[in-house]
Amino acid sequence: MPTLAYPGLFTSIERLFVNRNPAPELRLFDGTDESGLALPLELARRVLYDRSVDHGARVALWHQIEERSRFDADTSDWPVAVVWLGLPGLRRTALRIVSARRAEREDVEAELVTCYLESLAEFGTHASDPGGHVLRATCSHAWEVWRGACHELAVENVEHAGGLSSGAGAELPWQVEYNPPVRPSGLSASPRFTVPGHRVEGVRIGALAQAWGLSDTATEVPHTGRGRQVAAISLRRPGRGR
Repeated sequence: MPTLAYPGLFTSIERLFVNRNPAPELRLFDGTDESGLALPLELARRVLYDRSVDHGARVALWHQIEERSRFDADTSDWPVAVVWLGLPGLRRTALRIVSARRAEREDVEAELVTCYLESLAEFGTHASDPGGHVLRATCSHAWEVWRGACHELAVENVEHAGGLSSGAGAELPWQVEYNPPVRPSGLSASPRFTVPGHRVEGVRIGALAQAWGLSDTATEVPHTGRGRQVAAISLRRPGRGR
């Protein structure tokens, strides 16, 4: 029997609240009713991201959402529904991190949800734009996490590593480092070279060694047999932690 693919955290949460409205419902305070108008969950999400809606009404909604995020998850659907309400503001960042950092989608989505709930708890009762603050803080924190977590990536096109567009930063140097295996045979040193980024891809190691005066060293490396590892190569831009 084939294994069913996990749809992802965002999709799973999205499916949980199809035609569901946790109690008590959110209230829209638009000035027409002092007690506010009951707002179904799906409509509430549209209102949150609709800038044509009165700013004060949206601020009041975010305060209600922060309050409901502290409900007991064992007795209320609101802690998860709060995440459902925030998904439109998180999806774009999730896609960008997955693409730029070559990260696992499930890990990125879990980190964003965690950051989102932490930001909700810290936005404060007097924030003039609590929704914008929460989403900006969430996305910024998630980017910081993944910038620190991904130090090295295996890629076919080094110009696009880290989200660089073709030709971007072409004059910035790339750093090449050889790490010899821990054994008597193979390379016995760790020379380094730097060349402009646009020259790295497609340049043979022999030509690179020759350009930097290391051709003699390279030609004297003993042949250790077909398919046997003699070195590991790491490409990264100096100062970028890559």
